Amino acid sequence: MIPGMRNTLMLRAALAFSLLISAGVYAQSPAQNNNEDVFFRNIPGAERYAVIITGAAASEEIGDRFWQWSLSLHDVLARDYGYSEDTITLLIDDGGAGRMSGSRIDGSSRREDIESAFTALSGRTRPGDQVAVFLIGHGSGAELDAKFNIVGPDITGVEFAALLDQFNQQDIIVINTTSASYEFSAALSGRGRVIVSATRSQAERYDPMFARYLIEALDGRAGDRDKNNRVSVLEVFTYAGTSVLGWYRDQGRLPTERAVLDDNGDGIFSIDPAPGGGDGGLAEIAYLDAPSVGAQKTSSEARQLMAEMQDLERSVFLLRGQKTNYLEDDYWNRMETLLIELARKTGRYNELP
Repeated sequence: MIPGMRNTLMLRAALAFSLLISAGVYAQSPAQNNNEDVFFRNIPGAERYAVIITGAAASEEIGDRFWQWSLSLHDVLARDYGYSEDTITLLIDDGGAGRMSGSRIDGSSRREDIESAFTALSGRTRPGDQVAVFLIGHGSGAELDAKFNIVGPDITGVEFAALLDQFNQQDIIVINTTSASYEFSAALSGRGRVIVSATRSQAERYDPMFARYLIEALDGRAGDRDKNNRVSVLEVFTYAGTSVLGWYRDQGRLPTERAVLDDNGDGIFSIDPAPGGGDGGLAEIAYLDAPSVGAQKTSSEARQLMAEMQDLERSVFLLRGQKTNYLEDDYWNRMETLLIELARKTGRYNELP
């Protein structure tokens, strides 16, 4: 149970309206509208799956850091975001030989274990489910030869993209926190996918800090900028990217990494994604938690209302980014309808025992 959840729900409509006013006017293409309208719906009963893959480390010290990040990410997702042991797959280094890893480890990051994990997961997922993939480790190579460094023969971005193609009816999030991650990540771009790369070029090959601040953004929902008790991929990206630059500044060093994001399927990543721009609209409505996580009420009606409320919030965000596509009166009429319906459902939810 999240403290203050009731107050948060009562303020949802007002919050959505304030976000609308503060965001300003954005332009958006019809193609992107279609992309956003189809994917990342709040479908009651849809499942969230997470796959954490941690590659080989260049040294024992770096390996210890990767292990810590991997286990911390696993624990945060399980504790705060509605994932279970059955919906998180953790593939790490050599599979935990010689380490105290407990039962969280599902296998190694060898190619055969990665392929087996994705094949098994594709057999479990249903249309409308969401699969979030987190890559922790080192990257190398360029263009079609860009690789994620794993135990044994490395895997290229093109090869990894083929594994993701098994999930053509699911929403896909990939957060690649490795060094030299950009060209590997670009190979994964596609419609209905939100792709985050910790670096923006092959030259950014030093060990990134992005994974550290990704976990910090999720822990305690520190990255929740709009205070709706959910954390979107865009919020994670913004929090972690800003924190990384702050870390370099505090160290008195020039940044050797700059995170980028692509969510419109064109393979062109943005440094500063924003809803209604080239990238950012899909990432804003792609949440890492299940639709009803944290709800105080457990009846079927309450769960259904919560999902509908969150879907209305999603519609408010989408409409905000599409403002320039409407005549002024039409836009505000549509927004008013959404906000009134959101307030009505919120009131009904609060009345339930």
